[in-house]
Amino acid sequence: MDLLRRIARLASALLLLVAGPACADPADIAAASRGVVRVVLIQYDGGTARLVSHGTGFAIAPDLVVTNAHVVEDLRTGDGIVAGVVPSEGRGAFAATIAAYSPGRDLALLKLRPGATISALTLFSGAATDSEEVYAVGYPGNVDMAEGLSMSDLVSPQAAVKTRGYVSAGRSSKEFDTILHTAPIGAGNSGGPLLDACGRVLGVNSFGTVSQNTTDSAFYFAISMRELAAFLQEAGVSAHASGLPCTSLADLDKADAARSAEDQARLAAEAEARKAAQSAFAAKAQHDAELEILGERDNALALAAVLLVAAVAAGAAAYAFLQRGKQRELRIAGGAAGLLVLAAVGTWLLRPPLSLIDERAKDIVAEGKAKAEARTEAAPAADASAAPADAPQKLVCVLDTARSRVTVSDVTDVPLTWAPGGCVNGRTQYGLAGDGWSRVLVPQGEATISVTKFDPDKREYTVERFLMGLDAMTAARAARTRLTPPACGAGDAAARALGEAQGAIRALLPAEPNERLRYTCHPAP
Repeated sequence: MDLLRRIARLASALLLLVAGPACADPADIAAASRGVVRVVLIQYDGGTARLVSHGTGFAIAPDLVVTNAHVVEDLRTGDGIVAGVVPSEGRGAFAATIAAYSPGRDLALLKLRPGATISALTLFSGAATDSEEVYAVGYPGNVDMAEGLSMSDLVSPQAAVKTRGYVSAGRSSKEFDTILHTAPIGAGNSGGPLLDACGRVLGVNSFGTVSQNTTDSAFYFAISMRELAAFLQEAGVSAHASGLPCTSLADLDKADAARSAEDQARLAAEAEARKAAQSAFAAKAQHDAELEILGERDNALALAAVLLVAAVAAGAAAYAFLQRGKQRELRIAGGAAGLLVLAAVGTWLLRPPLSLIDERAKDIVAEGKAKAEARTEAAPAADASAAPADAPQKLVCVLDTARSRVTVSDVTDVPLTWAPGGCVNGRTQYGLAGDGWSRVLVPQGEATISVTKFDPDKREYTVERFLMGLDAMTAARAARTRLTPPACGAGDAAARALGEAQGAIRALLPAEPNERLRYTCHPAP
């Protein structure tokens, strides 16, 4: 049993070693880049529009965008200048005004016009670590120039440019706290986010090194989260933040595979132990049965011998009575001797045969198994009587951070009431498919699709979130309008029909989610 466990642990370690460290998921960076915008300053003079400057920003709320103070400085000092925010997707730009401004930190906050919304990014509340992989996302002007973009192009939605580098910890600007990194940025990237491997904001890109020597390496500075958090707090703004470690889905899958291998080894070891215990019990039963049968045979032989001795004694008495001519006593003694002989012969013939040993051993094994089953069934009997099998289960589901990848969600316990047949919280019917019970949620006001799953046997609740692009989200919403979920408790056939219908939406989803939250559920107090 110990050997099997050691083999499982070794296999788990080898699995992790072979795979190596996981890099950033491109889907996370792509999803975060949809919340990155181009910030443009346009001056109107006599009906003529002129592009004054442009930079980058990112949404921290649907209607709030962070950028550098120097990007919007002309907006405060120039005449006839307006600010516009151009998202990476959609059909046009949004007008914006300055909501907060801090030149000492080189940070500014823009407020979008009413009705405008952009997907907000999540801030990382921890600190960037040395040599951490990072991504800069923005709109470098040299790329625009190389493409030959016109002013009308610059105010039209376009995908942001993404570059990769690494953090070089230990050095900071004297003006404000910064992160030194190697993810290339150019003029126009100012105000854009520096992202970690999960697509969370580590800082705000601000400037790069300047050198006359073309052989010098290039380094870049991003305003740290310490400065950004203080700036937002002074502005009275609360942004979504996460401090959990960035774990890749590949790492989670490997850990699950390793855990599964260890569980299988444990179950195999337990099965082997049960088999060994059963073999030992069967051997003991065989031995006990042999002793019982041999004991019964010995008792029968001893009794037969006693009866024969008594028969001989009765025969001797009969002979004595014959010599004396006592006929009555002779008949009694002779009859007793005959009966005793018959009893001795019968006892000899009826002694248990050796072939009965195996049958007796089987009876002992069967009796032991029945007692064990009775003890097992007695334990849950109280629970079974307290709650009917078809009663709804009121549960509290707690996030298992070791098995989860959290990038944008809050970590809170989830109350869940599960009823057999797939009814959740008394109002939401789950669909039943090959992978179990699930529900696909396609909200109208968010660019996120969630697939929630529940395993009633394991009491495990799982949420997978997919951060979608505009076109993919539009297609998913169209597919959702063609789906009519049944009422709670509509029956097994309706649940299976819903599970099959949800497949049309799930077919539109990427191969891997951006988030996977696994919860372990317990009975609610």
